[in-house]
Amino acid sequence: MGADELLVQVAGGDQQAFEELYGLVSGPVFGLVRRVVRDPAQSEEVSQEVLLELWRSAARFDPGRGSALSWVLTLAHRRAVDRVRSARAAVDREQREARRSHNPAFDQVTEEVEAGLERQLVRRCLDRLTALQRQSVTLAYYDGYTYREVAERLSLPLGTVKTRMRDGLTRLRDCLGGAA
Repeated sequence: MGADELLVQVAGGDQQAFEELYGLVSGPVFGLVRRVVRDPAQSEEVSQEVLLELWRSAARFDPGRGSALSWVLTLAHRRAVDRVRSARAAVDREQREARRSHNPAFDQVTEEVEAGLERQLVRRCLDRLTALQRQSVTLAYYDGYTYREVAERLSLPLGTVKTRMRDGLTRLRDCLGGAA
């Protein structure tokens, strides 16, 4: 017997028909819900809700509007999307509440002033490097180039760049460490 006939019988309260229908649709329902919800435990829960809803609302199925499987999968998709939206809304509420009640454990003005002073110190220390050291360090640490890419950009041998970088970083460390 097909899902359409079984669903019509389920609408009449036939428990045996529901068991057969359950066997036919539970796999596709879980698969669809799992793709939407992603979490296995949540997917199982939503699938059970869908199958319970199927038992309760089988009388609403209209064979003239489509197949029983399509109708059941539509129920499953809607329920899965509702679960995802509900979870997302809960997370959004928690984040809004956390932001609203968040009292920073630090003095933001002090932090910004200290960060500004640190930037000035780094600039001063960078200015004490040779032009090639400064250029190499800037390309590597501010622009994200590898040592090999720095060497290519500056048309220098890799060993020269590595030596200048090492010397420049040592001077920076000494300058920054001496001021700390």
